[in-house]
Amino acid sequence: MAEGGDGRPPSHGRRSPEEAASVKILRTRAASVSRQGLCTALLVASLTTAAVGASPASGAFGGDPSPGPDNPQRKPHGVPNLTLPDLVPRPGASGKPGSPAGRGDTPDGSTGIPVTALAAYKNAEKLAAERYPGCHIPWQLVAGIGKVESEHAASYGLRSDGTTERQILGPRLTGGQFAEIKDTDGGRWDGDAQYDRAVGPTQFIPSTWESYGVDGNGDGKADPNNIFDAAAGTARYLCAGNKDLRDPADLDRAILSYNNSREYVNAVLAWMRTYQSGQVGATPDTGTGTGTSTPPWSGPKPTPLPSNGNNGGSGNGGTNGTKPSRPGTPSTPTTPDKPKPKPDNPSKPDNPDKPGGGGDKPTPPKPPAVSRLDRVGDEQLTATAGETFADQPAVRALTADGKAAPAGTRVTFEIVGLRTEARFEDKSRTATVTVDKDGKAVAPKLTAGRIAGDFTVRATVDGKGGAKITTDFAGTVKAVPAPRATALERDGKDDLTAAPKSSFKEQVTLKAIDKDKGKAAAGAMVTATILQSDKKTPATTGPYFLDGGDTPQRRVTLVKTDENGYVTLPMLFTDEHAGTYILHLTTTDGAILDLELTVTATATATPTPAPATTPATPSATPAKKQ
Repeated sequence: MAEGGDGRPPSHGRRSPEEAASVKILRTRAASVSRQGLCTALLVASLTTAAVGASPASGAFGGDPSPGPDNPQRKPHGVPNLTLPDLVPRPGASGKPGSPAGRGDTPDGSTGIPVTALAAYKNAEKLAAERYPGCHIPWQLVAGIGKVESEHAASYGLRSDGTTERQILGPRLTGGQFAEIKDTDGGRWDGDAQYDRAVGPTQFIPSTWESYGVDGNGDGKADPNNIFDAAAGTARYLCAGNKDLRDPADLDRAILSYNNSREYVNAVLAWMRTYQSGQVGATPDTGTGTGTSTPPWSGPKPTPLPSNGNNGGSGNGGTNGTKPSRPGTPSTPTTPDKPKPKPDNPSKPDNPDKPGGGGDKPTPPKPPAVSRLDRVGDEQLTATAGETFADQPAVRALTADGKAAPAGTRVTFEIVGLRTEARFEDKSRTATVTVDKDGKAVAPKLTAGRIAGDFTVRATVDGKGGAKITTDFAGTVKAVPAPRATALERDGKDDLTAAPKSSFKEQVTLKAIDKDKGKAAAGAMVTATILQSDKKTPATTGPYFLDGGDTPQRRVTLVKTDENGYVTLPMLFTDEHAGTYILHLTTTDGAILDLELTVTATATATPTPAPATTPATPSATPAKKQ
């Protein structure tokens, strides 16, 4: 990355405010073809173990304060990649880490880490062990942050000195979907003097970098755009507050301080444990050249491959790839073949198009690899809960020369987000589509589901060497607008009367009405409260609801009104207190209905006196003597 005389990174071609506002941290990842070839691959062994950067005195940053709850780093500052590792073995794979290459055993592209990023993560662990030894941070945790935040900077042209061909910037933090963070660095790191953006491979907020930035490669400056510095700064930030990351509680707090989201913690931990299990492989860097920075390692240079030809007997001890002769035994020179005379009329093959007619059958060229995946249409997808999205995510796969990807190229669309019910029309989270003649792939229709919130639709295509090229669409499901209920009516006219320690015979049924539209209000929410007879004081005795439990409730929110605007209250019970009470019913739109509840006192029975005894009246007719 070229730098100006003041040590600041260049603007990298600043976008207009309208373009900048639409940038997401996981925007189009156009993977560039690595030109470092086999020499880059040979750096794996040296870089992953090289001692990189300066080694300051132990405990240099041991007293960093822990990031507080208001630290902007923990606020929403972009769209991290929360896709969890897919550890299903590929066909022919043994599933054992470290299996020989070429047998289907090595990790796939999703678990590969560019060689320079891997060196940066291991260097961050080394520096952390020296500076804050009580933290015990593993490099795999820093790699988990790098994976989730920027895919290890691979899609931005990562170069061997830790810089990138394209600057990694998150969206402008103007509020709304993300936090609102006014400018804190004068645009030094993010090129924006009004609002902050997250910067670099591990997406630091500029003000956080000011407090926790580290010179990880020993070049004399701390630059969040350089992956060596960014990884070391990430380790410092996670260790702040004297955390011991062997303690699960400290580990959890550390990751939450980076992004206060449980999904984020789950994703980072999943990748950390994947890398710790051995499911990781070094892949070539994606950038060209080495930038202008001094390479941050001092390890051995890569050994050149043996040549297939003869170096003219230079006596270099066999660097030409042949076995050297024993000392004192000169090699027997061979007689060179006589040059063949040039024919006057060279013969032409009988049929150059057919095998045996003038040479071997030519090998058909491989179709050009995909190098870009461009969005078609708006990146923002919006629908109301329960509806189908009007727009379908669409992308165009292109080769390096800007032509359409070859026929048969397959693009996979995936819905990312643990708390979303958004699905494709077949109820699945993934869909694979073949591009058309123009390289365009259109995802199936999307249904919003019932839950309001944000999610991501990620499109992925295989590039050169199996590298994953991705681009994201931001999806939003809006809550269903609450219906207006401007009036409430009771369905029924009988008096609401009950005795103490009993229940009201009739359950109250209500109807919600939207008077503005002159129809029933379906889906309205109604709240019922028991008040004293003054219609103001909440009752603590008298009628009550059980509302599904054993504890008396005198305030409940009812289920929504049905399609005809009706809702029936739960059964009302009474305790031992008699009197007059008010059933106060309200809606969110201000409709009010008060119904009187009467709990009658138990009547005391008045005893009925027994009738007086009347003496027997003697018969007037004397008994007849026998």
